[in-house]
Amino acid sequence: MSVCESILSLSPYQGGKPVSELQRELGLDRVVKLASNENPLGLGQKTLEIIQQAITQVNRYPDGNGFELKQALSQHLNVSQDSITLGNGSNDILELIARAYVCKSEDEVIFSEYAFVVYPLITQALGAQAVVTKSKDFGHDLEAMLLAITDNTKLIFVANPNNPTGTLLTDEALHAFLSRVPNSITVVLDQAYFEYLDCVDLAVNWLKEFDNLIITRTFSKAYGLAGLRVGYALSSSQIADYLNRIRQPFNVNHIAQVAAVAALGDQSHLVRSVIANKNGLKQLAEGFDKLGLSYIPSSANFIAVKVKDAPKLYQQLLALGFIVRPVEMKNYLRVSIGTSREISSFLDALKSAL
Repeated sequence: MSVCESILSLSPYQGGKPVSELQRELGLDRVVKLASNENPLGLGQKTLEIIQQAITQVNRYPDGNGFELKQALSQHLNVSQDSITLGNGSNDILELIARAYVCKSEDEVIFSEYAFVVYPLITQALGAQAVVTKSKDFGHDLEAMLLAITDNTKLIFVANPNNPTGTLLTDEALHAFLSRVPNSITVVLDQAYFEYLDCVDLAVNWLKEFDNLIITRTFSKAYGLAGLRVGYALSSSQIADYLNRIRQPFNVNHIAQVAAVAALGDQSHLVRSVIANKNGLKQLAEGFDKLGLSYIPSSANFIAVKVKDAPKLYQQLLALGFIVRPVEMKNYLRVSIGTSREISSFLDALKSAL
């Protein structure tokens, strides 16, 4: 049997190491996972109660159109329901977008040197051409991305805040960038960490100005629903129509839809999560400062810290029961924000391992 050539050299996405896996490997009783940018507070009590009620209905197929979740998002963001596309996490949405707009082997997809690893994976899986622009201070160089545009450019991915660096582009810079991208090229503004920003939501308003803009967001981070896999895209109604033509009929399960509606309505838990994240960022940064380690200031829920020998230190931390994330920047480890106690014990372990 033959398989697409683009798949042969493709390495599958590697998520953060599961706690149970490390416990089996090393026989550890206590493991702290700071690898996958999850909400350390978990889900809110209101959402938990709604989930428990919804469990009795899992013998039924979910609403394939996600009416109630779209309605809740529409009211929350002041957008029309026909501009919303739901996905099995925002990863699902990113793949749908690429499948919709990348059609030929010569088609080009532009993304930054240090950006979400799914962008190159999607591009390679489709057999398209990846155009990787050099980073600027570990973030996106928007001018370089504009200069990289050719007649073959079909798609541009911009993550803001960026993963794995945590860097942030200003609204002014992004708007100016969008103004200069040809309308024939689709731009994806990946805002998986948007809720951690203390700012006005200007990007949603840009949808009225730029027909080629797609905004992707998720309930996996600040809302604490990573295990349920639910994300969404905001776009023109025409783009949403295209995406909905190729998505799986029931790509967001019933529990995920119900939980997302509940989480969206529990803004007090979101506020607590954002405050905890700000405190955690400060605690980690101060700890790195005391250890004499440099790091990239972050606007997300993680910090990329520079160490002498990242692969070795990663293994040492695993042996001590702490899971962090190796990233593509040489000798950097990405550390997710945990609870205050988890961060404190991590910093002690890090000090002993250095």
